[in-house]
Amino acid sequence: MKLHELAPAEGARKSRKRLGRGVASGWGKTAGRGNKGHKARSGGGVRPGFEGGQMPIHRRLPKRGFTNIFKKRIAIVNIRDLGRFQSGDTVDHATLIQAGLVKGNVDGVKLLGQGNIEQSLTVRLDAVSEGARQKIEAAGGTIA
Repeated sequence: MKLHELAPAEGARKSRKRLGRGVASGWGKTAGRGNKGHKARSGGGVRPGFEGGQMPIHRRLPKRGFTNIFKKRIAIVNIRDLGRFQSGDTVDHATLIQAGLVKGNVDGVKLLGQGNIEQSLTVRLDAVSEGARQKIEAAGGTIA
């Protein structure tokens, strides 16, 4: 096969519908817009959520609660997850992302005390629970 012999499969490429090109085309005169009405007009058509004058669903349904736009997204890491680090390592936001323990855009990381740890680590995180603090210090680590 040569470069000039390449061609798309039969029926794979379809030409666009050319509207308003005479009566014989089948899409002349009203060009598929029907006769009169809002959608037949230039710039016509309804806004998103419009239901023909019926009360729209977003107004029919009751509203409850609110969304706090100032909410902080805190990632949770447990003591048992820190077993992959070597003794003497520093654990901070960047090393947790690199290790795959924290994903996405978060505002902070909190260390919780579920599980056990044997390595002595230096922990530099936004928040550490009291149980996690005790386990880190018992293993010879520090919370910076």
